[in-house]
Amino acid sequence: MSLLVTGSIGIDTVKTPFGRSEESIGGSAVFFSYSASFFNPVRFLGVVGKDCPFDLAEIFKGRDISLEGLEVREDSKTFRWHGSYEGSMNEANTDMVELNVLAEDPAKMPESYKDSEFIFLANTHPAIQMQILEETYNPKFVAADTMNLWIETERESLKELLDRINCLILNEDEARQLTGQYNLISAGEDIMKMGPDVVIIKKGEHGSIMLDATGDCFVLPAYPTKIVIDPTGAGDAFAGGLMGYIAKSKKVDNTTLRQAIAYGTACSSFTIGDFSLHGIKAATLSQLDERVEILRKATLF
Repeated sequence: MSLLVTGSIGIDTVKTPFGRSEESIGGSAVFFSYSASFFNPVRFLGVVGKDCPFDLAEIFKGRDISLEGLEVREDSKTFRWHGSYEGSMNEANTDMVELNVLAEDPAKMPESYKDSEFIFLANTHPAIQMQILEETYNPKFVAADTMNLWIETERESLKELLDRINCLILNEDEARQLTGQYNLISAGEDIMKMGPDVVIIKKGEHGSIMLDATGDCFVLPAYPTKIVIDPTGAGDAFAGGLMGYIAKSKKVDNTTLRQAIAYGTACSSFTIGDFSLHGIKAATLSQLDERVEILRKATLF
């Protein structure tokens, strides 16, 4: 089934207790696409400046990822982010950010993308997410990400978006900020009242919680890995695995959602194992299957 992602392509410099990665490929659409392509073809929509040092066709070589929606702007610069992590590495410190093309209009939607059945709107201004959504015809399932900045400064635009999507993926601090509820179950229920049928709340090293309109509540721990080198992109890899699995399954029910969260968790667990894309690029589908099975056994009682 057709799966569209729109989000950032970035030049990242990241420092963690395990080292430093200089000007590496990053961005939400990049991590999402690589993870999602384990399960389903991906339609990539994004924009970079002429200064972008990466060849995405080479980076995605061997993956079923369409770059028809990749736009290179001659007079613009690529999004740049410098971040650092300390201690438990649960939170990134933004040391420097240059929005560059992300402060401009979104990439032009190719006609061949407009019939996409599954859509992921990665974190950006809610008005831009809405604009992209309105260019598609009749998607079956739309998921979106957001962040504290938009919750604080663009709450009304965000609420308008929430009324148009099926699923919101956000972290626990964002869920509390959006709803004013400290209890995450109550926060998830309040978010569903704003529109989405499914809410997935990420809890970092403590896994995730999913609530849906049927009353289902699913809690899954993070994969028990000993190797955490760079958490950058883990949330986008999680979303990629989740949406890729859903698109492959061609349906969205409780069983599919639970399986999709498990595969998203497995993708995330590989991403944190190295800097940039190196961790998830080293994974295979059979290794993802193995980690999902370990998660399954770990949660049986």
